[in-house]
Amino acid sequence: MKRSEINQAIRDMIGFAESLNFKLPPFADFTPDDWRNRGEEYDEIRLAGLGWDITDFGKGAFAEYGLTLFTIRNGRHSDPDSKAYCEKLMMVREGQVTPMHFHWEKTEDIINRGGGRLTCRLYPATADERLGTETMRVSVDGCARRITAGGAVTLGPGESVTLTPRIYHEFWGERGGGPVLVGEVSTVNDDARDNRFHEDLPRFPGVEEDEPPFRLLCTEYPPAP
Repeated sequence: MKRSEINQAIRDMIGFAESLNFKLPPFADFTPDDWRNRGEEYDEIRLAGLGWDITDFGKGAFAEYGLTLFTIRNGRHSDPDSKAYCEKLMMVREGQVTPMHFHWEKTEDIINRGGGRLTCRLYPATADERLGTETMRVSVDGCARRITAGGAVTLGPGESVTLTPRIYHEFWGERGGGPVLVGEVSTVNDDARDNRFHEDLPRFPGVEEDEPPFRLLCTEYPPAP
């Protein structure tokens, strides 16, 4: 992705969250210069991968395949004293797809925090990690629902779905409703080891530096001075 695309995606999400009165934590506003002067007291942010995360999943078509994320809190499997949970905020645009994937370990609630409507398409994973054909049982705001393979759950503002490990899912904002502010509350998130994309896709994009960074991504923090 071009740095200019990343910068604009961050600015767009800041404005969208503010329009819905969702307040991001102070480190969302740290500039690259700020990070060069942040000491070891901020290592939880560095080590747990908190902060901004913009991806086009290597497809080079962010408007069609992409996601803007901000990880608010997270633990680490390697540190038993860290948090046992994760919270993310995401901006999903109309028709912008997060490609089909599942997690081997993570259980997550996907929550529509406001804006338009979010559609999630679901499949069970087979033993060899293909798209299965069996009916799934998922919880939608505490109500058990049976979803056929390839079926979809559409969430309006305030609604959520619980996704357990090995449920393939892709999601997008419904056209005509505007972008969606999406929350994720889950067990510990590990993007390096716990994403199984149905296609062979990278989780993090390469970056073409066509302008200076507005904010650093969670993969770009310098070590403490």
